[in-house]
Amino acid sequence: MLSELRPAILMTLVLTAITGIIYPLAMTGLAAMLFPHQANGSLIVRDGRVVGSELIGQSFTGPGYFRPRPSAAGNGYDAAASSGSNLGPIDARLLSRVGDAVKDLQAENSTVSIPVDLVTTSGSGLDPHLSPAAAEFQVARVAAARGLGEDEVRDLVQAHTEGRQYGLLGDPRVNVLRLNLLLDDLGKP
Repeated sequence: MLSELRPAILMTLVLTAITGIIYPLAMTGLAAMLFPHQANGSLIVRDGRVVGSELIGQSFTGPGYFRPRPSAAGNGYDAAASSGSNLGPIDARLLSRVGDAVKDLQAENSTVSIPVDLVTTSGSGLDPHLSPAAAEFQVARVAAARGLGEDEVRDLVQAHTEGRQYGLLGDPRVNVLRLNLLLDDLGKP
């Protein structure tokens, strides 16, 4: 019995060391060497301080900023509480939240149909991107609040719209944090 147990224990320890310690450390080191920006969270640094990550949405509420998708992650865009709302399509709470968002957006721009990503949360609740249509919906408000021409803001959105990944995955998108930082770089409030 002991002769059968010893190899099993030894193999468990060896495989635990390989798959639980050596392999993760090797992959972490390799990622840090080959892709340092991504391995460290795709952080955006301004004036020596981290202002956010390209990968995690943030709340922007001022009229001169593009607003991201609504978040269901805890209190706002809380990465520690990342999740969707898990509310079904006929849940009264979801219908009420979406209805309230639609009313607010119609008050902002009643002449254009509202893109769905401005009233629905993403699966993680932390989506950092908007569809180009959702960004276009907000152009007039942002331009007016910043004293810029709508065409100037629209050109900025179009210039920073990312295409499909590898030309075929996902949809075109605009990173809200990057876009708002570019607006701040223009120097207008």
